[in-house]
Amino acid sequence: MGTDGRDRPKLTAKGARTRARIVDAAARLIHERGVASTTLDDVRAAAEVSGSQLYHYFADKDELVQAVIDHQADTILGNQRQADLGSIEGLTGWRDMVISQAKSTEARGGCPLGSLGGQLAEADPEARALIAAGFDQWSATIGDGLRTLHTAGHLASEIDPDDLAVTLLAVLQGGLLLAQIHRDPRALETALDTLIALASSGPAAAPRGRNPARTEPSTPH
Repeated sequence: MGTDGRDRPKLTAKGARTRARIVDAAARLIHERGVASTTLDDVRAAAEVSGSQLYHYFADKDELVQAVIDHQADTILGNQRQADLGSIEGLTGWRDMVISQAKSTEARGGCPLGSLGGQLAEADPEARALIAAGFDQWSATIGDGLRTLHTAGHLASEIDPDDLAVTLLAVLQGGLLLAQIHRDPRALETALDTLIALASSGPAAAPRGRNPARTEPSTPH
């Protein structure tokens, strides 16, 4: 998304791999521990690089955190683009994937991008701008799929797909936060299922999971 070319010479293939390994390690640690609790020494050890190597690629922790923001946003966007929200099967498959991931981790760490926003938005304007750009691209990608779904008649005619994309992203973030707090993805599942059901033009667009109006699981389709 934008910090890779920060007045630095172009990397060799080996250098690019080393930098990517550092960013991967930092992203993993920050997601597990938070920004404040992750030190550069932690990242250096996890990435198995020397201090001089770390500072060769990143002048300070702020620059590394910005690279992590780009990394998390790019990863999310790549995964989102693989989800075909323009079809009923793709929408339900995306819904199932999100919930499955939350179940597998007990929602620890929350959203990789949203959790960074909660930690950095008030203290780091540059980081906040990068996170905002990531969310804007995420919302636009969701909207692309929902527009196709709307054209095919699977969404209520009065719904604007771009508005629904923003709403879906907001519901996802809130649901992930509740899941993280409770260590239980049921709130996330309920929130997604309710929104999809309300936005759909009929039963064909309803999710395959639990019925939000009932406490027991619905019968799988």
